[in-house]
Amino acid sequence: MAKLNFKKWQVMEEKSKGLGDTIEKITTATGIKKVVETVAKATGKDCGCAKRRDALNRVFPYQNNNNETQKTN
Repeated sequence: MAKLNFKKWQVMEEKSKGLGDTIEKITTATGIKKVVETVAKATGKDCGCAKRRDALNRVFPYQNNNNETQKTN
């Protein structure tokens, strides 16, 4: 069984705010994120992952079931 480093484990444990966070968890778990970061570092270009994640979270947010944020009549 492969060992998870702390950073990877921390990402997996955080609650997803939207679709972008879920995609980040999948790419981290499968190793895709590490490959993309390596290529980005080698080419000297930003992969845009954080911007894409934030944009997807804004467009496709998950419902917040917290009673404090729900409006009452």
